[in-house]
Amino acid sequence: MTLGNAELYRLKSDARRGLLENDLILQRFFERYGAQLSVEDGKVLSQLLALEDNDLMDLLIGRKDSVASLEEESQSDSFKTVLQKLREK
Repeated sequence: MTLGNAELYRLKSDARRGLLENDLILQRFFERYGAQLSVEDGKVLSQLLALEDNDLMDLLIGRKDSVASLEEESQSDSFKTVLQKLREK
């Protein structure tokens, strides 16, 4: 099941970050995949967007594959899939 308009809008609003690099990566992600995001993808994105900007940047650019606060979640297939899509150039 795909995300509804309200959930997608909330995620896009939460995606406005303090680091321009994060903004650009997240904007590109929503342009490519926004219309096809599942509810599970939305949960993963919510968890990622709750991170501090620097931790999120480390994940987005591949400096880290997980952070302490999401150690367990980072092992799930849905987390890995969303992160892979976020990292696409």
